[in-house]
Formats: sequence, structure tokens, C-alpha cells
Amino acid sequence: MTIKFLLYCIVIPFSFVALDSINFQNIFKKNRYMQARFLYVFLTLALSYLVVNFLLDFYDATQIF
Repeated sequence: MTIKFLLYCIVIPFSFVALDSINFQNIFKKNRYMQARFLYVFLTLALSYLVVNFLLDFYDATQIF
């Protein structure tokens, strides 16, 4: 199991919690809850991808050797 997989397992729940404060149903038309859920999942995965890559790049940049 790689460190990247572990970071994804840690960051994805935090992304869900962070995006849970946004009410996507107000952005969409009435009775479009399924599309709002898809957007919620895609944004969570995109945010997790960006955070994990940032953390890995930051770790690599701070290594001296």
C-alpha cells in the first residue's frame, strides 16, 4: 500500500466534510437532486486529488537529498 493511497483515504472524508457546508440544491433547478449529488462527489474527488498532490509535492520539495 503506497503513501498516496493512504493520503487519499485520509483526505477524502475531510473533503466530504468541507463540502458538506455548501448547499448545492440552491444552485440547481427544482427536483435536480441527483445532479447536485454528482457534482458533490466530483468536487470531493477533485479537491482530494489537488490536496494529495499538493502534500506530496510539498514533501518532495522539502527533502534535501
